[in-house]
Amino acid sequence: MSMSVAEDDESSEEVHVPGEIDWQMLDKSKFFFLGAALFSGVSAALYPVVVLKTRQQVAQSQVSCINTAFSLIRGEGFRALYRGFGTSLMGTIPARALYMAALEVTKSNVGTATVRFGLAEPTAAAVANAAAGLSAAMAAQLVWTPVDVVSQRLMVQGVCDSGNSKASALRYINGIDAFRKILSSDGLRGLYRGFGISILTYAPSNAVWWASYSVAQRMVWGGVGYYLCKGNDSALKPDTKTVMAVQGVSAAVAGGMSALITMPLDTIKTRLQVLDGDENGRRGPTAMQTVRSLVREGGWMACYRGLGPRWASMSMSATTMITTYELLKRLSAKNQEVLT
Repeated sequence: MSMSVAEDDESSEEVHVPGEIDWQMLDKSKFFFLGAALFSGVSAALYPVVVLKTRQQVAQSQVSCINTAFSLIRGEGFRALYRGFGTSLMGTIPARALYMAALEVTKSNVGTATVRFGLAEPTAAAVANAAAGLSAAMAAQLVWTPVDVVSQRLMVQGVCDSGNSKASALRYINGIDAFRKILSSDGLRGLYRGFGISILTYAPSNAVWWASYSVAQRMVWGGVGYYLCKGNDSALKPDTKTVMAVQGVSAAVAGGMSALITMPLDTIKTRLQVLDGDENGRRGPTAMQTVRSLVREGGWMACYRGLGPRWASMSMSATTMITTYELLKRLSAKNQEVLT
């Protein structure tokens, strides 16, 4: 991809941005192997923030992120910040592989189709990114939802002892024990509790995120290109640090906006996933009952509990994810000459 940056009508200055690496250009075995390793590291770094966000969402009263962290560490030690991480990691690897495959295949096919329909390249890129994000999220939720249910049960275990939580009262030894107990008490439906609202949360969120990322990247490159080309008569090629900085800033902006828009749905989803089903065969609370419960506890702002950690988590996750992902694609390219 190259982007022209002109100061006036007669200027021919431009910034040459590295080209997009599509699905056909990737060494698939290297792509999935390196992807599993790189994203496992990213997940490990961000997991404590996810734990804090989840704890805040199941609390019956508003508690700040800092107080939640201090209370958790003081009462249960630093290991509590990684409770459920093993389960999450084991599920994240296949889910992330499914996500990346769906993302790249859809982006490549839809991108080609939209260009054939005569759409301008920026519009075609935004449409392709949105469709890719939508399909990737829907595919990955088949794995992520049961992993979320199990890992979130482990994250909030012990909170109910304080009487300040809607969390499950069951005790779990580890992820396998939690999986068995949930399957035994609620059946397969228990492992997919919140699946519908997860789709409603993550599918549009991913579509908005990838489309926003595409648009934001072009806008940021426009500003960077103007700055770099000012006073120069020849085309410039930005260095790797500049490319990564632009990708990171664009991803953070897209991630922050996505977190704000989808926060209420994420809070409802988390509540549904950590609650036990009722006894005597009756179902647990519905999504509407969960909303009413949240509103009774703290008004509509209760739906935004954990916004701080989630905003930080999604912005940091988006920045690290996209820079890692772009690096992964460049490392996995069959022909390294396409990168120059």
